[in-house]
Amino acid sequence: MQRTFTKGWVGAAGGILAAVAHAAPASYAPHATLAERAHAAQAVAAGAPQCQEAQPFYWEIGDGRAVLASGQSGMDAPTAQTKLQIASASKWIYGAYVAERRGGSLTQDDIRFLNFQSGYTGFRMCRKGQTVEECQSSLLNHRGKQDPDTIGHFYYSGGHMQEHAVLMGLGKLDNEGLASAIKQGLGKVGAAWDLSYIQPQLAGGAQSNAADYGQFLRAMVRGDLKISGLLGAHPVCTNPQACPGDALKTPIPPNEAWHYSIGHWVEDDPVVGDGAFSSPGAFGFYPWIDAAHRYYGIVAREERKGIFSDAPDGKPAVRSVECGRLIREAWESGHAP
Repeated sequence: MQRTFTKGWVGAAGGILAAVAHAAPASYAPHATLAERAHAAQAVAAGAPQCQEAQPFYWEIGDGRAVLASGQSGMDAPTAQTKLQIASASKWIYGAYVAERRGGSLTQDDIRFLNFQSGYTGFRMCRKGQTVEECQSSLLNHRGKQDPDTIGHFYYSGGHMQEHAVLMGLGKLDNEGLASAIKQGLGKVGAAWDLSYIQPQLAGGAQSNAADYGQFLRAMVRGDLKISGLLGAHPVCTNPQACPGDALKTPIPPNEAWHYSIGHWVEDDPVVGDGAFSSPGAFGFYPWIDAAHRYYGIVAREERKGIFSDAPDGKPAVRSVECGRLIREAWESGHAP
């Protein structure tokens, strides 16, 4: 499939599709050298209009062993060590934690919680000093009640993971205790791996940097974590226009159709998708693994402007995805599109 990238999210949902087809993976140039790939990625990060709109940011690409290329784009760009609120990039971490606890064999209940069909959809946020359970059961979060009308339907909400964490025995933990438990459960990532929480919210409360999140992604690419075998597993349609009645609420722009898997997205829109796995955060932190599990990448930044924008192009997450796609394409092909 020939793919083109333009400003904005150009896809093929729009109520036309009855089901979402899986896009062909990006064209990979096996003979491109590491230097050619790095040069192409850097050129896109610095000069592509989509990436200029996302600046300043730090980016990197690596495999299961190491960082292979990295750089900073824009004035006062963060570094690999800059702590950032990663928002929904937290979801991939929790999905990986559950997969480790289950030894890679998820229950049917795990699946419906982790691909957001459990019906726990009244969640908003946690307050300072709360535990996981106190947050979920607060009045702000509708006492953690299940909504019968959303059971069995994709509904993007932090309540699914918050309730699941309570059922997993994490309910009494505050920020510090939660970080300790998640790090212990994901010990295979490495002893030096760090993670913290600014609120005890599994779906969006983590704080990290590109260096530590990259270590987590490398562990997945190597196959050291059980979630590696679950990338893209149990996918559900997420675009209400592509699958009316099955998907009720999504953060993805309406003219794209992705699937949602175990705490992560599958970027398989029939027109612009390349099958990558990802977990973009609302403030612009965008981690991904390519469809063939060869490489991972990160666009690391934190931006508040536009998070409530009605226009998809104005949202930090969307801008990071648009830029990250181009960086990924440049890396895979060995030349800047």
